[in-house]
Amino acid sequence: MNKKKENIFKRIGNYLNEIRGELKKVTWPTKNDMQKTTIAVIISSLIFGIYLFLVDVIFSKIINEVIDLIE
Repeated sequence: MNKKKENIFKRIGNYLNEIRGELKKVTWPTKNDMQKTTIAVIISSLIFGIYLFLVDVIFSKIINEVIDLIE
């Protein structure tokens, strides 16, 4: 039973070492790249949010007009 536990811990250790090795291969973005992409995401989110808000307002007005016509 001790041998099995040791094998499990060795496997976990090997797994963590492989993860560390793979993370060293990653090309991490520079600070400038991160700032540019963050700004792009914020701006596109705002534009999309405004678009959805306007579509919601338009459809709710249309639906309210239809409901008023029915009543």
